[in-house]
Amino acid sequence: MTSIFSKIVAGEVPSYKIAENNEFYAFLDINPVVKGHTLVIPKKETDYIFDIDDEALGRMMIFSKTIAKAIKKTIPCTRVGVAVVGLEIPHAHIHLMPIDKESDMFFGNPKLRFTPDELKSIAENIKTNLI
Repeated sequence: MTSIFSKIVAGEVPSYKIAENNEFYAFLDINPVVKGHTLVIPKKETDYIFDIDDEALGRMMIFSKTIAKAIKKTIPCTRVGVAVVGLEIPHAHIHLMPIDKESDMFFGNPKLRFTPDELKSIAENIKTNLI
């Protein structure tokens, strides 16, 4: 079964894309815990992040670092937190979340709601800050 993330990569499901290269894809979480909550995924569907080969995992973290720096320039925050949970969707992914305190990353917090125009604007603003 193809994951929703693979369908996003294939263009079958729309997303608010931040960036992509030949291996990875970054897009806004549509059920964000905080404004600017971004997901980074490998284009090759792999269920568990630690099943990704070492070299590719390193490249994924470097790609994520670039996205995190753009998020920090765009969304006022102290840091960009990183989380890997991986239980909800069978496709490895990294959560990048602008935070001011650890509790900002609590996934039990109510999800924020943004209009499609707001999400598009957030994505575009992050894109303009990519190095």
